[in-house]
Amino acid sequence: MRRNASESKISLSHFAIQNIALMETPINSSMIQDGNGAFPGDKKITVVFVLGGPGSGKGTQCSKIVENFGFTHLSAGDLLRAEIKSGSENGTMISNMIKEGKIVPSEVTVELLRKAILESGNNKFVIDGFPRNEENRVAFENVTKLEPEFILFFDCPEEEMEQRLLGRNQGRDDDNIETIRKRFGVFIESSLPVIEYYDQKGKVRKIDAMKPIDDVFEDVKAIFAPFLAKDDSSCPIDVTSTNIL
Repeated sequence: MRRNASESKISLSHFAIQNIALMETPINSSMIQDGNGAFPGDKKITVVFVLGGPGSGKGTQCSKIVENFGFTHLSAGDLLRAEIKSGSENGTMISNMIKEGKIVPSEVTVELLRKAILESGNNKFVIDGFPRNEENRVAFENVTKLEPEFILFFDCPEEEMEQRLLGRNQGRDDDNIETIRKRFGVFIESSLPVIEYYDQKGKVRKIDAMKPIDDVFEDVKAIFAPFLAKDDSSCPIDVTSTNIL
């Protein structure tokens, strides 16, 4: 019988959803060493890592966070797939590794994320599906000098995630039963230690991803509420329904 991801190595049940003290990490141009660009010196960047097994609902909830709290959603998987579609040498390498259920080299993923942050214009990011392993985590923190405010961990049994992945119709090459099960194995072996690392630092916020989508988001909103309280501009405005006198 397959395991619930959170039962494999860690137990996070003691993390109740409560008021979260949120801090922003100041950065400056000296933090990027490769000369390809830098974060503005007066800019503060807030990063939340969103982790969970494949099919746990991370992408759906990230979209709701963007809509309600003004974050930019960066998906490591989407960035990698875009690189594949570009036809570059890196893209071919990434495609082969994903089909084999392997982890893409950290420097490739971190560079894609760094570039996306630079080009965004925003200062608040939810990064979906990253870091995938300890090497990713170390590379991201070393290059950007950023640590996440917290980790949003979507906990979902493998049986449920498998059904979701097989039932969706996204035309993805990696949505077949063999590759899906390889991805589960990679998550348990490589990603759970990352969650455990941040668990020890008190930065993990666990979400029961078995609930209906709207109920899951109610739990997510409780965690992100302090952002809205300190920055009312994060609240989306529907200009089509706003009367200007």
